[in-house]
Amino acid sequence: MKQKFKLVLFDMDGTLLNDRTIFVFAKRKGFIEQLSRILDSTIEPYEKTLKIASLLKGMRYRELLDIFRNIPLQEHVNKVIPTLRENQIKIALATDGYQCFANDLKKRLGLNYAFANRLMINNQLVTGELLFQNKELQQSSNAKIYSINKRSVLEFLCMILDISPDEVIAVGDGFIDTDMIKAAGLGIAYRAPQAVQTYADVVTDDLRIILKYIER
Repeated sequence: MKQKFKLVLFDMDGTLLNDRTIFVFAKRKGFIEQLSRILDSTIEPYEKTLKIASLLKGMRYRELLDIFRNIPLQEHVNKVIPTLRENQIKIALATDGYQCFANDLKKRLGLNYAFANRLMINNQLVTGELLFQNKELQQSSNAKIYSINKRSVLEFLCMILDISPDEVIAVGDGFIDTDMIKAAGLGIAYRAPQAVQTYADVVTDDLRIILKYIER
């Protein structure tokens, strides 16, 4: 008998979306070099996230939203998400991106929850300031501090849904995802580098594999 999973927690960029939001913004708005310098620096990941947000200062939110909405979905997302809903499984996303865009994708796909960092917007213009989801700057198991703690998101969802981590599937592709992948009953590394794959129960390049673990 298949295990009864009650929640699937997805990463967003590279997992639900077939690109990375900030790279798409950088290409369209011309700050690839500045972005690359920040990403190549040795500061903590959460500090990189803060500096990257400052690159958006003065940009129009509606223009960024239009760009975001044109990022293609990852292959098979439009099959997997409705099937999860049909099976009464809750669906969440957690991203070190921005809540306003995560909320938009949540609405488009019919997800239940979205967790991200709050990008400050004033009079429809991005201020460049950011409020972290990981307010206490909790350290992850790899000794890095990210702007979002995805394991704490998983634990919070388990608390409010009254389920155990064993009833959760977590799907991601980056080092920031490894703690939620390890904590979940089923951790899936999707199109992930080898170093991330080692933490996962399942390694795949096809999101439809999730449906194999859903009790019908």
